[in-house]
Amino acid sequence: MRHNKKRGMKLGTDASHTKAMKKSLVSALLANDRIKTLEPRAKAIRPDVDKVITWAKKGDLHSRRLAIAKVGDKEIVREVFEKAAQGMWADRNGGYTRIMKLGPRKGDGAEVVIMELVTEAVTPKTKAEPKATVTKVAAAPSEEPKAEEAPAEEPTAEAETEEKAE
Repeated sequence: MRHNKKRGMKLGTDASHTKAMKKSLVSALLANDRIKTLEPRAKAIRPDVDKVITWAKKGDLHSRRLAIAKVGDKEIVREVFEKAAQGMWADRNGGYTRIMKLGPRKGDGAEVVIMELVTEAVTPKTKAEPKATVTKVAAAPSEEPKAEEAPAEEPTAEAETEEKAE
């Protein structure tokens, strides 16, 4: 049964506060391109940021209205749509954010991260050249039998001095 099971992460607060906090974090990230926050919060807003950027890449009126509802600020949405129109994320199919861990916070040990928008161009993976197929060839019988004996040893310097001493 799914009684009282809400979708998404609550982040330690009630639903209305979680919604307001996520809206604030998304607008701060889109306005500043980089924010410092806690890891669970960053992971919670990542899908929302990706949706807004995907809507910005689409660029139609319906997408703009959805983005304004998600972010809550027309000016920030306008800037994001302009960046998308200029081709900032044109070659990228998702993965618009990067989370870099900074380490635990001193007071309570909560994991602090920097979340930023990715602006670098995507480097396409180079396709590996097909490996040449290796065919096994039966070894031709050698004409000379392998000698099991070790080669004759050359006299060493110690052996020569012993011979001279005798």
